[in-house]
Amino acid sequence: MKWIFEPGHSAAQFKSRHKMMAWVRGGFRDIHGSIEFDPDKPNKSSFEAEIDARKIWTGEKDRDDHLKSSDFFDIKKHLKITFKSTSVKQVGVNEYDAVGKLTIKGITKRIQMHVYYLGQRPTSYWVGDEDKGPIQRAGFLAHTTLNRHDFGISWDKGGDTVDDSIDITIDIEALDAEALKKAEKK
Repeated sequence: MKWIFEPGHSAAQFKSRHKMMAWVRGGFRDIHGSIEFDPDKPNKSSFEAEIDARKIWTGEKDRDDHLKSSDFFDIKKHLKITFKSTSVKQVGVNEYDAVGKLTIKGITKRIQMHVYYLGQRPTSYWVGDEDKGPIQRAGFLAHTTLNRHDFGISWDKGGDTVDDSIDITIDIEALDAEALKKAEKK
């Protein structure tokens, strides 16, 4: 079954240590992607996602501007962050390891994400003032930790400004692709 991310209810968050003390958190909203997932055939699953790097947000404008610069994400040259799975393996009840290719700042690396399937249920689906539902929704939570240097994000004024490890969590609310097509035709 194909699921389409609902951008308004899907987001990627990250956190990293600043000066090896406090956590600095931020995120990206409005992420797009799709998932092929059937809980009865999880090893045939796949997913891909695309994030607009220009939409980084930490709550601090100066920091956001610096993260968009060539010191970090270099958004003038690299607008998108992408992930495409190459394999998915069930590792527990509703838990999966997805291996795939992550591209940040034009550098592609193989990574592994731990993914939790949170279930599904029918819900309303509003377009403007009209409920075009019910539509089946599914929830997923993915987590990984990256070394920022692997992706060319190596700026570090003073040698210990930003931790090497970046903790990433992705919350996904997805809509049944077939039901979405029908709802949009209503």
